[in-house]
Amino acid sequence: MNIEVMSSKRQINNLKKNNLVWRDIQNELEVWLDAFEKERSNIVDDAANDNPSTASVLLHLGDLNGRAKAVKYMLSLPDLFLSILEDKKDDSISK
Repeated sequence: MNIEVMSSKRQINNLKKNNLVWRDIQNELEVWLDAFEKERSNIVDDAANDNPSTASVLLHLGDLNGRAKAVKYMLSLPDLFLSILEDKKDDSISK
């Protein structure tokens, strides 16, 4: 998969450092991560009350894990974009 970054390094760094919209997005995504952790911590109590199958519990844990990984990936996007731009710059230098 080839990701094309249209922003400049400066724009991405400004997004990370000075942009209130990005901070709002980060705060919201961190709230999601906290909610996933609370949901994960309630699985044992819920299992005691609802008596779900082992497969159901494992699927729920996997679902929570996948959601948390997706959110962490979204939070890392500015750094990923910077890395892509660095790699692109290195490739153009070596050619």
